[in-house]
Amino acid sequence: MAQPLMPHATASWLVDNTSLTFEQIAEFCGLHILEVQAIADDTAATKLTGRDPIRAGELNQDEIDRGQADSEYRLRILKEPDQTRRTKGPRYTPVSKRQDKPDGIAWIIRNHPEISDGQIGKLIGTTRTTIAAIRDRSHWNIANIQPKDPVTLGLCSQRELDALVAKAAKAAGIEPAAQDHRLAGDREALIEELRRERDTAAREAEAAHAAEEAGVSAPREPTADDLFKS
Repeated sequence: MAQPLMPHATASWLVDNTSLTFEQIAEFCGLHILEVQAIADDTAATKLTGRDPIRAGELNQDEIDRGQADSEYRLRILKEPDQTRRTKGPRYTPVSKRQDKPDGIAWIIRNHPEISDGQIGKLIGTTRTTIAAIRDRSHWNIANIQPKDPVTLGLCSQRELDALVAKAAKAAGIEPAAQDHRLAGDREALIEELRRERDTAAREAEAAHAAEEAGVSAPREPTADDLFKS
């Protein structure tokens, strides 16, 4: 069954503005009933701004009235959300990884000078201005930029990087170096481990920040005195 474009926000609006049951709202929005309960009780992790499904053309008042009159009635969406198609442009990079882009760009510039700025921009998802600033060392944060493998940073895949290097080398007339695949498995394992460590550190930092904002201090590690006291 088709679902609203913003199910949680739509559920919030239906909870506040209708007498539909939680089961009806949950089924229409494709949510678990406990999620709807949390929205109704204001215990959801994120405070939501309601989205009017009538204005969005996903419901009309007649459909809502039918649901309010019969708790067994299942609401039907009137218009499915339009599929969002990404237009041409720089490669999308998650917000958490955007700060790593300069390091990945610097690594490519240092290790593969045959790759053009346009190719780097498509691979990493950045602009020619940023690449030029790193190349001529006029970038505002150049003192803190450290060349790092963009694959390890999660900015691209190894296959994408290898394909780009081969294409650029061919265009520049450079004989490709023989690749040693003996440690390929170890390399992938190391990359995966580094990514896990990075994600864990990010989650811990976010949790600490959230606890600090909530006025809750992080648990203190027990000292030797604490152990002897117990």
